[in-house]
Amino acid sequence: MKIRAAVLETIGAPQPFDENRPLTIEELELDPPGDHEVLVQIRAAGLCHSDLSVIDGNRPRPVPMALGHEAAGVVKAVGAGVTDLSPGDHVVTVFVPSCGHCSPCAEGRPALCEPAAVANNAGTLVGGEHRLHRADGTPVNHHLGVSAFADHAVVSRHSLVRIDPDLPFHHAALFGCAVLTGVGAAINSADIKAGQTVAVIGLGGVGLNSVLGALVAGAGQVIAIDLDEDKLAMAKSLGASAGINAADEDCVSQVKALTNGGVDCAIEMAGSEKALELAYQLTRRGGTTVTGGLAHPDRKVSIQQVSLVAEERTLKGSYVGSCVPVRDVARYVSLFRQGRLPVDKLLSDTLTLDEINEGFERLANGKAIRQVILFDDH
Repeated sequence: MKIRAAVLETIGAPQPFDENRPLTIEELELDPPGDHEVLVQIRAAGLCHSDLSVIDGNRPRPVPMALGHEAAGVVKAVGAGVTDLSPGDHVVTVFVPSCGHCSPCAEGRPALCEPAAVANNAGTLVGGEHRLHRADGTPVNHHLGVSAFADHAVVSRHSLVRIDPDLPFHHAALFGCAVLTGVGAAINSADIKAGQTVAVIGLGGVGLNSVLGALVAGAGQVIAIDLDEDKLAMAKSLGASAGINAADEDCVSQVKALTNGGVDCAIEMAGSEKALELAYQLTRRGGTTVTGGLAHPDRKVSIQQVSLVAEERTLKGSYVGSCVPVRDVARYVSLFRQGRLPVDKLLSDTLTLDEINEGFERLANGKAIRQVILFDDH
């Protein structure tokens, strides 16, 4: 079938994106779903820094590539072997499909699925296939097994979680990445306990979800840190106890004064080595520093090695919030319905597919938290 999709031809595009237009809206050929695959009509897709990092070259991927990975939609057809989804089901996409058989999956860590990592780096579906082509037959790569900036997508069954049909698509889309990654980093990776002190560094869509995750976990103090005063104000409106500008020379001393020596847990979501070093400095003796920010592969962090030992610190990574999506999407949606996880407040704007370059320019300039592309129902 023919679809409209946003395609990136070259990575490392310069700003301004609204003028240089790195993404082109093209008509592509989409193959029918193969074995254990599903055709999804995309109804909403979020603009995320993981997409932006491919555009600007911080996360190199094979091109041409149809971008987009955070989405919600409706099942239109299923391939052979798919028995637990049917046409008409509402679904959320997950950008790391879980094969269920490799060692990490068997250990309950689907975010680390080994076949998924290979496929995502190669720009294919988890089985190694390309389902997107140009009219001349040239394959177009899939972004993280999803390619959601399109009116339809064929994805692996393992890239989908079924949701209740009454959840609005523009809210549902956020649960596929921003909520899983941000809330999961606080609840799963950091394992925040009631009463603990927490700092979140980097207040984009994912970082603000970490603020919400820390609050729902019962943190006694949540200190929000960013370079943007508007984002600090947003974090405080969501319930953060304090907001501190990372550019303040006394940022570290301010946090230590508020927390009697440092936070129990610092969560870095800025995707910067400087931000991670700051997060480590803010963490108390015996505390945990969690990073979910994706910096350029060449970037390296400098920390005081002896403090890891003498202060029994923990430094750990968090990918997809260390989540089990089939379990955690339902949990987080339930918290949202209860009003305890107001992720809808993070929605900055809705766009059409044709406005995607303007949306990424706003995201790159820090002028938006979460923008969602809406697709017509036809």
